[in-house]
Amino acid sequence: MPLVAAVLVPGSPLHLLRPDNPPWAPLANAYHSAGALLAAANPEVLLVYSTQWLAVLDELWQTRARVQGLHVDENWYEYGDLPFDIAIDTTLAAACIEGTASLGVRSKGVDYDGFPIDTGTLVANHFLNPHGKLRLVIASNNLYHDWQTTQQLGAVAARAAEGLGRRYAVVGIGGLSGTIFREEIDLASDHIASPTDDRLNRELLDCLRTGPADRVQTFCAGYAPAARADMGMKHLAWIMGALGDHYRGAQVLAYGPSYGSGAAVVNFHC
Repeated sequence: MPLVAAVLVPGSPLHLLRPDNPPWAPLANAYHSAGALLAAANPEVLLVYSTQWLAVLDELWQTRARVQGLHVDENWYEYGDLPFDIAIDTTLAAACIEGTASLGVRSKGVDYDGFPIDTGTLVANHFLNPHGKLRLVIASNNLYHDWQTTQQLGAVAARAAEGLGRRYAVVGIGGLSGTIFREEIDLASDHIASPTDDRLNRELLDCLRTGPADRVQTFCAGYAPAARADMGMKHLAWIMGALGDHYRGAQVLAYGPSYGSGAAVVNFHC
């Protein structure tokens, strides 16, 4: 089967740059476990959607064959730099761009040196593709796209991958509840910002474990505004769209805080 794996992972650099911090260590360890699961599944390409690559006019797709550089996160710059060297499946990206026309969505490729790859994509690539052997297809988070449109984009990307005979894994990058601490905290005491956010996050994760897919979508419609979820959980919509009828529930590898907000590493059964 072309679809071999699907994961939801955090986009914060904290778990990568400070994995020694006790509240963040379980997420960092789970991220490594997700990387091992992907390696065992042996995909050729990762279909990546990060809430942190923001677009406005069109749906953007990375189409430069190789993107390299050194990134400094705009929020957590004091913890270190993020070097990167990423190979792009340009043929599949072009097929995705062509495929979005059926949705009435305008897409455009991005192909120029020094393009600012977002933090979430770099963090996920480090954990899930540590040796750089896998090519990526990277789709942007258009701020005007809702859950349904993003779900359809995930389905388009999956169909394009299958049409080219690619073995692919789906990666949705983003957080859960969106409330962060506005004041400086002791990192070792980081926790979910409120009991309400914690409860909502756990209910979402329980829903993902068991499904079915329509229940997940219905739950997210209420969860996203109540928890001020990261970009309305569109990274989850991307995964659900790509999985389609292959959704079989999920395994939560870790759940924890990211400076007050919620984060989780989730492996979907394919």
